[in-house]
Amino acid sequence: MADAMQFLAAGGPEVLSPVKLDLPLPGPGEVRLRHTAIGLNYIDVYHRSGLYPVPLPAIPGLEAAGVVEALGEGVSGLTVGARVAYCRGPLGAYAKYRNIAAKHLVTLPDGVNDTVAASVMLKGLTAWYLLHETFPVRAGETILVHAAAGGVGQLLCQWAKSIGCRVIGTVGSEAKAVTATQAGCDEVILYRSEDVASRVRALTKGEGVPVVYDAVGKATFMASLDALKPLGMMVSYGQASGPIAPFDVAELSRRGSLFLTRPSLMDYMADDATYARAAKALMAMLEGGKLTVRT
Repeated sequence: MADAMQFLAAGGPEVLSPVKLDLPLPGPGEVRLRHTAIGLNYIDVYHRSGLYPVPLPAIPGLEAAGVVEALGEGVSGLTVGARVAYCRGPLGAYAKYRNIAAKHLVTLPDGVNDTVAASVMLKGLTAWYLLHETFPVRAGETILVHAAAGGVGQLLCQWAKSIGCRVIGTVGSEAKAVTATQAGCDEVILYRSEDVASRVRALTKGEGVPVVYDAVGKATFMASLDALKPLGMMVSYGQASGPIAPFDVAELSRRGSLFLTRPSLMDYMADDATYARAAKALMAMLEGGKLTVRT
């Protein structure tokens, strides 16, 4: 049986191949982890395809849950047998076992099972930083979330609703509109057949929204800008439809001195204290039933 999946060159799924691992004992500050569930994310595809180049050969994967099987020198706060999860650190989650720095691990509460943890860490912490750090939303605000039926989108909508926001979501199909509504969207726009900016203006009495969270990229970028109110923020955190073409930054001024940011989870989670605080908030939302995760 393969211990891990590896790729030697960038490309399609066919570049992944099984490999046997011979792990050393965990080093100082590390633990040996036996994975019980592994998360799959768009960023894994970006790494494998070469869109986000990584040193090769590489074992993909940034997110998993598992059980601690051995402790390296100097590790405190964890015990053998502890249930943990992570979504940062070097690649390597597509494996049965790995050594990883203890500081990357989050202890799982009894109310969060391994499958949920492995499917929600990266997406959930993305939702946390988008709503609390990139553009801290407030109760009563109306926000626009593209790809509202996607993994991050559903968590964004649920979390924003728990704060007290009115959420307008966009999706690509009627079936996804049902999912988005179940995730808390107050209004849903079919972005392939409707004029997103016009609908948003109509729903906000001509004002526009203070923030747009856009993981779609190329297909929705200009509509996102047009949906913002003056001084609004465009948060472009993904490009599922393709890379955004170069554009004249003066367009931001023409639309009311808009802000544009392209945030990264790894930058927001680089600080250990922030990572721990965000993970604690995520686990509390899960245990409190405020976030429902489809696995």
